[in-house]
Amino acid sequence: MVFLNRIYTRTGDDGSTALGSGGRRKKYDLRIAAYGTLDELNATIGIARLHSAGEPALDAALARIQNDLFDLGADLTTPGKGRGPGGARLTVTETQVTWLEAEIDRFNAELAPLRSFVLPGGSAAAAYLHLARTVCRRAERLIAELKDKPDESVTPEVLKYVNRLSDFLFVASRYSNGKGERDVLWVPGQNR
Repeated sequence: MVFLNRIYTRTGDDGSTALGSGGRRKKYDLRIAAYGTLDELNATIGIARLHSAGEPALDAALARIQNDLFDLGADLTTPGKGRGPGGARLTVTETQVTWLEAEIDRFNAELAPLRSFVLPGGSAAAAYLHLARTVCRRAERLIAELKDKPDESVTPEVLKYVNRLSDFLFVASRYSNGKGERDVLWVPGQNR
């Protein structure tokens, strides 16, 4: 368990922040941007959950995802084979990715057939889940860029999980729109 008794440390006043392995990086470093975007994603999902309380299965899945996002952040804060406090290194597992795939399949099985691209909107929960999906895609782009840097490392499961998560968030947004019945659909060239 993590204990945070003191919230401010003043150690970041120079524009740097600590990694889980103890090293320091500039606050604009790509690794910091990647896990900072996961934090933004988590907050966005938190807002979506305020509007998904009437869907207990969806809310439970989103709660688990929020916890998993902290696992992803912990994984990213410990580059390479670095160890965290106490010598342990928290990594995302294939089991977490597999669970997410099963959730996509479970919720998608209940959806109305998709007839066009879906515009963000409909219910408040759906709109926030679409927003979460776009933040997730941004996190994925940052993590992919980080992975491709020769002096950096990213565990493969982190990128897999984030890729599946954006798919889950799309399915979840449709589920929140009356299982797809109230989706707002794109009409190509409607306003020409």
